[in-house]
Amino acid sequence: MKCPYCSAPDSKVVNSRPSDDGASIRRRRECLNCARRFTTYERAQLEPLMVVKRSGPREAFNPDKLLRGLSLATEKRPVDPAALRAFAYGFEDEVGAAEIASEEIGKRAMNFLRPLDDVAYIRFASVYRDFDSLERFIEEIRGLKDKGED
Repeated sequence: MKCPYCSAPDSKVVNSRPSDDGASIRRRRECLNCARRFTTYERAQLEPLMVVKRSGPREAFNPDKLLRGLSLATEKRPVDPAALRAFAYGFEDEVGAAEIASEEIGKRAMNFLRPLDDVAYIRFASVYRDFDSLERFIEEIRGLKDKGED
């Protein structure tokens, strides 16, 4: 480990212990050149969830992008922003796979929004399903109403 003070390439570990409930390791180090001490943290770096786009390319999952879409759908609606954040930032852990289709992300987001707020659900669905006419809106609203009466 390179010393942050003198940039010497070597240091020795003086103390090592688990940190963050075992999610990382805290290491106290001492530079072999200048004898100053510093702390480093070691964490596991997991492979990111990859999103397979409709057109074929893959990109790393970005919870901020999902949160932005959910926030737009729930704007001025009585939906707790903390619930949206928890869903978006917990999404990658919930999936438990290396890849997911962008369509599946949309479906899961709609399933999440449906019990929270009908208007937010319709807003999200209109973008996700690319409604091209008033009839598509009416059809979706009727479907929502019919499922609510079950």
